Amino acid sequence: MSDVLSPNAPVYADRSTGQVFPDARTMVNAYLAQFADRAGATLDELDDSGYTQVRKGSASVGINVLGDHGVLLLLAPVMSVPKAHKERFYRRLLELSFLTTADAAFAIDAQKDEVYVRALRRLSGLDYEEFEDLLETVGKVADEWDDVLRKEF
Repeated sequence: MSDVLSPNAPVYADRSTGQVFPDARTMVNAYLAQFADRAGATLDELDDSGYTQVRKGSASVGINVLGDHGVLLLLAPVMSVPKAHKERFYRRLLELSFLTTADAAFAIDAQKDEVYVRALRRLSGLDYEEFEDLLETVGKVADEWDDVLRKEF
C-alpha cells in the first residue's frame, strides 16, 4: 500500500494552523473544543452518530457530521410551517434566503413540516474559520428570525 494519498482522498487539515486530522469527526471535535474555548463555554463532543448541539441565543444549532456523504450539516429549528398563508410564507423564506441568511438558507423538512435554518459544507478542506462562521451564521439567523417569523405568520 502506498503512503501517497489519492488525489480524490478527503483532506482533513486546517489551512491556518497546518494541523492534520485522521478523520472528519476528530477535526470537528477539535473545532468544537476551540469554539468552546473562545466562547468560554462547555460544549459536548460529537456523539457516536456524529451529532451534537450548540445554543446560540434562543436558537439551538444541531451539528451533524455525515461522514458517509462527506458533509457537515448545521440545522437550527425555527418554527412549524403555518397552516394559513403558505404561499406568502414560502415567498418570505425565499426572499430572506437570497441575501439575509449569508451562507445559510431556510429549508423545510417535509416529513416534520418544520422550518430550519441550514448550512451544508463539504468536510474535506474545512478549516476552523469556516466552521466558526457557519455556526455563527446559522445561530444568528435562527435566533434573529424565529420570533419575527412566528409573529408574522
